[in-house]
Amino acid sequence: MKTINKALGYLQKAQILAGGIFLAIFMFTVVFQILSRYLHIVATWTQEVSMYSFIWATFLGAGAMVYEDRHFAFTSVSDMLKNQTAKRLLSIAIKLVMLVFSALMLYYGVKATQQFWNYKWDTLPQLIRGPVWLCMPVCGATSTLYLLGQLGQLIADLINGGED
Repeated sequence: MKTINKALGYLQKAQILAGGIFLAIFMFTVVFQILSRYLHIVATWTQEVSMYSFIWATFLGAGAMVYEDRHFAFTSVSDMLKNQTAKRLLSIAIKLVMLVFSALMLYYGVKATQQFWNYKWDTLPQLIRGPVWLCMPVCGATSTLYLLGQLGQLIADLINGGED
């Protein structure tokens, strides 16, 4: 289990790095777009590049937050529970729901990517939109892997007892 967790940790670090790169591209293109308007330079491509890089940064960040268990969550029920076993069971149930969502994002992300692969960018028609759509199956796949790792750890903790 330690080797798997270590591998997932490396994957998450790579995902954060890639998300940071896309966020930097987003910031650069937005600043360039602002400057180009003041300098009267036509840079219509910046809108699409900034939008698609922001989408990638968002999806990569969402997957990375699943790894850290820092995704959007309502904790009022789990905060009320005192029993560790009950907390683990609730966490398992929540992670199973998230796993279904992540698996569906992976499945339908692949389908959407295949369907829209050859669509062209509006401002850069030499580029295809397929790689833009890949962010959905990537996020779905990494989230699925992270959730499976977390579920494995929670189930192992339940089996081994743990403190109540």
